[in-house]
Amino acid sequence: MKKQILSLSFVLAGLTGLGSAHAGAGDAHWTYEGKDGPAHWGELSPDFSACSKGRNQSPLNLTGAIKGQLPMLEFDYRAGGREVINNGHTIQVNYAPGSTMRVNGDTYELKQFHFHTPSENTIEGRSFPMEVHFVHANRDGQLAVVAVMFEPGDTNAELEKAWRVMPREAGGKQAISTPVDARMLLPRERSYYWFSGSLTTPPCSEGVHWFVMKASDVASKAQVEAFMHAIHHKNNRPVQPLNARLILQ
Repeated sequence: MKKQILSLSFVLAGLTGLGSAHAGAGDAHWTYEGKDGPAHWGELSPDFSACSKGRNQSPLNLTGAIKGQLPMLEFDYRAGGREVINNGHTIQVNYAPGSTMRVNGDTYELKQFHFHTPSENTIEGRSFPMEVHFVHANRDGQLAVVAVMFEPGDTNAELEKAWRVMPREAGGKQAISTPVDARMLLPRERSYYWFSGSLTTPPCSEGVHWFVMKASDVASKAQVEAFMHAIHHKNNRPVQPLNARLILQ
């Protein structure tokens, strides 16, 4: 059993940083279906080659996780979600500077969070109605994404602050009068799965640290449907091969 107790510090040592937290590159058009869909992203632009040739792609089906010596995730979030945009691929809340996550001795600043329906990652084969990705970057440009699943439930009051002014058409942008507090979208129980992956949208850049929370949040059916009506399609990339990677828990 001791051979299966791995330290996250050991695994992180072999990863390299990335230069941007921006999910997308160049002017190449891509979608979630048809000839410009996920199966063809790697063909649409040389910048997107990792989407088809990468070996450490996201999302994953989280199964067969190995017990690891995982450090605590230390969140120092403030109410900083001040702008919501509809970029045609997702609804994204841009975050004011100053909110951070610290893990394994490194500090990452929260840049934005955005949503996918249904969930992109799955847990033991189970899909969830919606998933949020909190995108962070450290001072070297290394990315860390914290993912939280949403179960069906009551109206999520914190989420509703952004949903009230959510643009219904691509290209729309609105200020949020009462800033969203990302802390309120995190589960109280902070155990997680970790793996090395990629952006889940073009250019599918690799070297991203993924922290998928085991506990979930809730959102109402109406909130999930409102999100779908705003972007007009499902926006989940299919799960990718694990290949030689480890999933730690």
